[in-house]
Amino acid sequence: MVSADFAERPVKKLVLFDVDETLTPARQRASPEMIQFLRDLRKHVAIGFVGGSDFAKISDQLNVGDFNVLEFDFGFAENGLIAYRFGKLLESQSFINMVGEKDYQELVNFILHYIADVNIPIKRGTFVEFRNGMINVSPIGRNATVKERKDFQAYDKEHHIRADFVEILREKFKRLNLTFSIGGEISFDIFPHGWDKTYCLTHVEKDDFEEIHFFGDKTSKGGNDYEIFSDPRTVGHTVKNPADTMRICTEIFLS
Repeated sequence: MVSADFAERPVKKLVLFDVDETLTPARQRASPEMIQFLRDLRKHVAIGFVGGSDFAKISDQLNVGDFNVLEFDFGFAENGLIAYRFGKLLESQSFINMVGEKDYQELVNFILHYIADVNIPIKRGTFVEFRNGMINVSPIGRNATVKERKDFQAYDKEHHIRADFVEILREKFKRLNLTFSIGGEISFDIFPHGWDKTYCLTHVEKDDFEEIHFFGDKTSKGGNDYEIFSDPRTVGHTVKNPADTMRICTEIFLS
């Protein structure tokens, strides 16, 4: 039986959403239409977000108008390593504690040397971003503009900059038992095995939902939504953009 905390919801299911290209355009704010949709959906089912970015970045994207990101029943930043339930912060994990400073520095030094030598049309700033539960690596740099991000994404599709980089790292650092996951337009995440988006499911097991649905855009193997999309504990849905998310959700839960 579902937790008493959700007894008033007509449908005893949890709907989890990726953030970029699922609830919002990549690294941009959610539309007012999306915010209203989420509020309407929450009257029927429990809802949560699960993103790879840190909580501050996700908040910037989902705090729209008078909507606060903590209105979600569950909030999972950094794949759930930073987790909120009804606005209350739950116990977190640390990438640096798991990997250790020595191996972490060896990994980052190799990454920076590799980026210095890789040949791409432009480079900006913030090539490695340290987060609580992972590190995010961007060959072009996270300071790129929206247009530069789009240009790199097209270039990467043709030249496989990120995919080749990941294969080299996976081989060189296989002793560290790390997962390398390509997501978004310009970067990839590195985290310990098991710390992909399925990690967030450990926080919802006790609520005993009838079903857990997940909506994401990077659901193919190698994408950062693949593991949770294909997990037997979830019903996975692939979306193209936020409008697609609203359309499919409406057909399933609101029609």
